[in-house]
Parts: sequence; structure tokens; C-alpha cells
Amino acid sequence: MELDGYAFPRFSAQEMARRWALVGDALEAGGHDALVVYGAGRFHLDIYWISDWPGGREAYALLPSRSSGLGEPALFVQFFNHVPLARRMAALEDVRWAGPTSIEALVEDLKRRGLGAGRARQVALAGKVPFQHYEALRAAFPDVRFVDFTRELMLLRTVKSEEEIARFRVAAQLTDRSLEALAGALRPGVLEWQLAAVLEAVYLEAGGYTGIHYLASMPMDRPNAYVPRQYLADRKIGEGDVVITEISGSYWGYTGQIHRTFSVRRPPNEAWRRLHEVAVEAYRRIESVLRDGATAEDVIAAADVIAEAGYTVCDDLFHGVDQLPPVLRTRQTQHQPYPRGFVFRENMLVTIQPNVMTPDGRMGLQFGETVRITKDGVERMHAYPRQWMVCG
Repeated sequence: MELDGYAFPRFSAQEMARRWALVGDALEAGGHDALVVYGAGRFHLDIYWISDWPGGREAYALLPSRSSGLGEPALFVQFFNHVPLARRMAALEDVRWAGPTSIEALVEDLKRRGLGAGRARQVALAGKVPFQHYEALRAAFPDVRFVDFTRELMLLRTVKSEEEIARFRVAAQLTDRSLEALAGALRPGVLEWQLAAVLEAVYLEAGGYTGIHYLASMPMDRPNAYVPRQYLADRKIGEGDVVITEISGSYWGYTGQIHRTFSVRRPPNEAWRRLHEVAVEAYRRIESVLRDGATAEDVIAAADVIAEAGYTVCDDLFHGVDQLPPVLRTRQTQHQPYPRGFVFRENMLVTIQPNVMTPDGRMGLQFGETVRITKDGVERMHAYPRQWMVCG
């Protein structure tokens, strides 16, 4: 998108119409008069998907159903100084300041549109609506039924369009490049937290941003971590160290993800080699069952190799990109009931990430990446080598 010489990535009018049609069909099918989406923070994906506005402090998007008579969609934006750019970037025509408090502006607008007047209404809510906002909606519209639509909206987002996949390809390339930079920087004496600057520089110079950079370093012969850490320390990397990683580079709402293990100047010893082989085999088996029509049960069954080898997992085994459904663990470690009946469809993007660890928690690693599901299998989105990397 070109704005007086300043270019911003933007989705086409056809792409946004596709999304709104999906939402409109779901609202009509569920008997909802409108969808209200809440989001806070940059690149809040529900708000972004609905409006093409990357977001800021806080926002509400309102999409009335086709048969409701409640008017046209609108976007309510915080802060006041965010409104000028939101009006130029958002695909929704009605973009306004959300006032001193966002919920008051939304309530007043819904009253003006006639919500709650004349007949019973039902409104779908998506996102983590603050408790105070929810109570204000209920008090203002006592005859309106508010229902949770968060999972339904997530499911609408699981199958990606060609424009979304193209955006993801850029994010995957940035993620690969950041691992190349990481491998080049891993040497004795560098601090863990200095590696963050190495990773982030790749994204920033290409117009992207960091998704996550989780990693843990440890002596190969004295392991002390079984999952990459969310915060980096001032520990110095040493010769013979193992570095386990979970790295994501992002580009305008779409995020790659890749998991590799590195060692500094020494190849893996027998214990680490076997752990890595099981992780790679679990990945291979899961990837081999994925295709249009495969099920969550197929993925869980393929991961049985981890327990059969005497290992377990800590992190999720598998999830849709950006934690979209389904989120799966192994048969032995699933926190919630299995999403039985979940069927994968062409153009879903999913992350396969077996985090194989010893049952005593002494050591572990993660191996995986994000792939696109096709009619007959999967397409690699990342190009980084699928192997243990010796650096330095």
C-alpha cells in the first residue's frame, strides 16, 4: 500500500471480502446479529484478520450480520494518535477513535444502531474481552444474549489464502536467515543474550519483527535444560556446549517457526545423538501422515514413537500456526481432551515440533518447523537444513 511515498503491506480487496463473507456466513448460520472482536497490542491477529489494521493499544471491530439491520462494519481504535494511520491502513471504511474508554464508545454505537430495541438479539464476542467491558455490555443490553465466538473465529482463520501463504513465505525465509546468523555467531565467549541481537537484526532490516527467540545453552556432558527458555541469560557459550532453540521470525502478521539443535565445535555425544534421532523420527512420522483429510488422531498415533523410545515431551507436540487449532501433545501427556474429529484441510499451516526429553528432565531438545498441508501431503515452507548443526 502506497501512502504519500510510504509503502505498507496490505491485503487485496478480494482477500478482505473473502474473510468478511466467511464471517457473515458463520453469523447467519449461528443466528448472531453481529460479531464484536476485541484485541490489544500490535499485530493482534483477530483484529488484523478482520480489519487489515495491525493494531495498537486496544481496538474493537464490529461486523453486523447481513440480516440484522444494524448497519455497516466499524473499527474502534485506541489511542487518539493511532487513528490517522488506522484510517489509512484499515480495510473497513468506518474507523473512529474509541473515546476515553473503548467500551463506552462501543456501547453508545450499538445503542445508536438499535441493538436490543424491538426484538431479542444475539451477539457473538471474540477475543479476551475484559471482564469490566463484558459487564458493561450486559448492563447496557440486558435483553441481548452474548455468546463466545472466539474458537469459531480461530477455525475460520485456519485455512490460509494464497495471499496469506505468500506473506508466510517471507516470514519463513526471515526465520531461516536468522538461524544462519545464529549458527555463524555461536562460538566460545559470546553471551546468550547477545544472540538476541543477532537474530533480531535479520528481521528488522527486512521490515519484519521478532516472533520468539527461545533457546537454552548448556555443557553437552552436563545438561541442565530440556526445553528452550523464554528468557536469555548472561551465560557465556563454551566449547562443547549444546544450544537448543525455538525461533520465529515474523512479517506483517505471519510468523515462521523452526526448531534446531546446535553444538559448539563438537559433534553430539551418544546420549544427545539418540535424543535427536528420536525427535527427527517423530517429526518424520507426523509429517508423513499429514494431508487433506488427515485427522488429529493420526498425528497423535504417529507420535507414539517418543514414548516407545523411553522419552516424553514438555512442550506442545504440534499446533496450527500462531497457536491455531489443533494444539496437540502425545497420548501420554495431553493436558486437555483430544480434539477428536478434527480434520486437516488443504492450505492449513501447521507446526510440527516434537520436544523430546528424558523423563527425569535432565536433558531434551526440539526438532521441527512449519509446513503447509496439501491435497496429498505437505509442502516445506522453510529451507534450513534438517540436521544437527556443529558451529564455531
